[in-house]
Amino acid sequence: MRVPVYASNGVVATSQPLAAQAGLAILREGGNAVDAAIAAAVTLTVVQPGSNDIGSDLFAQVWDGSTLHGLNGSGRTPAALTPAHMRAGDSTHGWLPVTVPGAPAAWRDLHERFGQLPFERLFTDAIRYAEEGFPVSPVVAAGWGRVQVPDLLECRAWHDIYAPRAAGEIHRNPGKGRALRLIAGSHAGEFYHGEIADALHDLAVQTGGLLTKADLEAHSSEWVTPMDVTYRGHRVHELPPNGQGIVALEALGILDGLPGHGLHEQIEATKLGFADAHAYAADNADMLHFVDKSYLEVRRKLITDRAGDPPPGDPMRGGTVYLATADSHGMMVSLIQSNYMGFGSYVVLPDYGFGLQNRGAGLSLVDGHPNVAGPGKRPFHTIIPGFLSRDDGTPVGPFGVMGGHMQPQGHVQLVLSTVDDGLDPQAALDRPRWYWQSGRTLLVEPLLEGVDDLRTRGHDVQVTTERAVFGMGQAIWRLPDGHAYIAGSEPRADGHAAAF
Repeated sequence: MRVPVYASNGVVATSQPLAAQAGLAILREGGNAVDAAIAAAVTLTVVQPGSNDIGSDLFAQVWDGSTLHGLNGSGRTPAALTPAHMRAGDSTHGWLPVTVPGAPAAWRDLHERFGQLPFERLFTDAIRYAEEGFPVSPVVAAGWGRVQVPDLLECRAWHDIYAPRAAGEIHRNPGKGRALRLIAGSHAGEFYHGEIADALHDLAVQTGGLLTKADLEAHSSEWVTPMDVTYRGHRVHELPPNGQGIVALEALGILDGLPGHGLHEQIEATKLGFADAHAYAADNADMLHFVDKSYLEVRRKLITDRAGDPPPGDPMRGGTVYLATADSHGMMVSLIQSNYMGFGSYVVLPDYGFGLQNRGAGLSLVDGHPNVAGPGKRPFHTIIPGFLSRDDGTPVGPFGVMGGHMQPQGHVQLVLSTVDDGLDPQAALDRPRWYWQSGRTLLVEPLLEGVDDLRTRGHDVQVTTERAVFGMGQAIWRLPDGHAYIAGSEPRADGHAAAF
């Protein structure tokens, strides 16, 4: 079991040690939390490529010392995409689920608004690891070894760049170093308007993709206002859809109205949040009604002493890499970027060494669904950065738990461990977790307490030692005096909290 990290000058918590150290180096040079977050994020595309890449999307929350800002850095589907395309082909891998990568633009936009050090400096460590190589860390290697590359024309280049590596084996990717140099030197211009954009367009033409240079040129990030909900003297902040942060908010809002709650109630409240998110969450969907107190009360009444399978409600009538950073001036960043489903689409751009996400796999194929596949659309996303504050507006800090649909469930469990049980970030991350899969199926870690009670209530509880199921998180809390931080890093991953 790890111990928490205390520090006054700055902290970077990530799932891969080399990325954490890259961010910490930036803090030591006088960069701020945003600079450190970008450096860590860029480095993660090199040292943890199965979870994220240059062709990923990104979401972030930034506490600037007085205000919380949200950035939606997700990309849209190609203008030529139709539901018929998705129904006729492989909607999970290959070109069809590829959306415009938003991460490079998000790095630029975060830096333009908040950065201090030169943008190019934030890429130094990532470029070095890409060009000179780095030893693959154990959890990354284990995930790398489980991949199954689809037999599609556009995926064949994957083997040339990302052949599986064993723990400790040196991996080099000079093409990615080239791409990162172009992005750094042009402030992402070459990715959306120049050499890389041309190469992506040409690859799509040659191998049957719909993505065009015009799609890349049309991309932009969006600054958004985070949503929040009250939970026992605290406020939990998530980004509005197209992400699934609404699941965590609705679950915590429901639980806040229960005088006492155990695992059963936590699971049932989370199910209610998922039912609504899967029915209504989509690009630009207005979800404020889902955290309205009157609607939460209606949903709360659906929780009984038995495991349920709830339908979505109707609020209009009733009313996976993550990183956290903090600096000595009080700025804090909660940032998540991801491919999706491992290496994403498995479409790799030769000579530039990076893969593309498959976020289009999150689109619905049901006519009339708000998240139905179509042109120029941002799909429903699983990746969500969290932030915790007190009711009086005092910031507590950034947190996140990556891992598909485990993410909002991890957010709920981390907040409950912190607020209800007073655990420090490391102890909260160490605690055994549960994961609601579907129906009444519940996966739990071996040491989770209360399993017998859950079974008597009708939950189909399955104990598993497959740690990856339960997500990988990081958290940094500002101590009450406001002059130091306490941080934790996921024991189920390779990472740590680096600080000084």
